[in-house]
Amino acid sequence: MNIELFLAQRLNKQTSSRFSQPIIRIATLAIAVSVAVMILATAVVTGFQKEIRDKVIGFGSHIQITHFADGNSYESQKISKIDSLKISLEGIDDITHIQNFATKAGIIKTKEEIQGVILKGVGSDFNPSFFENNLKAGNIEVYNDTLTSRKVVISNKLAKQLQLQVDEKMVMYFVQNPPRARTFVIGGIYETGLAELDEIIVLGDIRHIQKLNGWKTNESGGLEVSIANFDDIEAVTQKVYHQLGFNLNAQNIQDLHPQIFDWLNLQDLNIQVIIILMIIVAAINMITTLLILILEHTQLIGTLKALGANNWSIRKVFLYNSAYLIGKGLLWGNIAGIGLALIQFYFEPIRLDAATYYMSVVPIHLKLVHLFLLNSGAFIVCWSALIIPSYLISKITPIKAIRFE
Repeated sequence: MNIELFLAQRLNKQTSSRFSQPIIRIATLAIAVSVAVMILATAVVTGFQKEIRDKVIGFGSHIQITHFADGNSYESQKISKIDSLKISLEGIDDITHIQNFATKAGIIKTKEEIQGVILKGVGSDFNPSFFENNLKAGNIEVYNDTLTSRKVVISNKLAKQLQLQVDEKMVMYFVQNPPRARTFVIGGIYETGLAELDEIIVLGDIRHIQKLNGWKTNESGGLEVSIANFDDIEAVTQKVYHQLGFNLNAQNIQDLHPQIFDWLNLQDLNIQVIIILMIIVAAINMITTLLILILEHTQLIGTLKALGANNWSIRKVFLYNSAYLIGKGLLWGNIAGIGLALIQFYFEPIRLDAATYYMSVVPIHLKLVHLFLLNSGAFIVCWSALIIPSYLISKITPIKAIRFE
């Protein structure tokens, strides 16, 4: 039988009738609040990063293959034999979808407004799921390989600015030699909340860009590649790049939008600061509680020493008792943190201004690995912080301790 564990259990039961009980409750509450705050902060920041990342990927997939001459231009250069290139890339296991695209800068002019935009042309292989999930009105046109569709999808921001509605016509002008104009019909209106892209992207049939640029039907501005796991994006980008010719380039979404992803990575610093502060608060409370328990049980310590118990054995009694208190705080903290996170996830009581935060509700993304690391890390740090204060027990002499009142 483990005598230290037995004494720790008895010690824990006895505290209910002692003056240290309020202090123990405060320490347990401090741990619970700290853990709940860490869980919520991690879930919210991770959810925010995932939401923004998914929106950026929705506009351009994980990897884009374009002509080297494109540079940072919105005017796509043609890539010939696009079908054979797609076939060669389909052999890469990590790739889940490949689609044609092309972009062309244009100007939308109405009776009262004018706005520069980017016409993004897509074809029959287009995956509309992202835009369907963010559709506010109308529908997403299914483009085919036989007929050229005049229907386009614009953002809610553009629709309000240009005073356009579904099924209304609009004229887009293209600056080239000679200048061209095309009349389109608003087929759908989307809203992602990502203003930087919402205000410029117009989704339409790639055949318009092919005709404007004088391309053949098997020529495109590039390919968008979707992959199964975002964490593998760098490795897959290298695999794709090695499959390309000398005149083509492969860039992942992090390369195309470095400012957005650098900003998202900075959010990790916020989580780290919160976690460090919360663990410090919990550890300080547990150290204070341990010192009070030692002071309260000075006579017990003296008696155990008189009976022949060594210092480390007595220290383990109090460390076991402290571990129980830490575990109790972790349990209540997880119940509170996970419970509040699930309430926000399913019922969305806390709303946000989409114009400021790029989303209309506080996002939540709980990951089991984060919960495990938070709980195990908090327990290890708090319990380890008690080892040095427990050394006070070795300074207590049996005679003085037994006489202590």
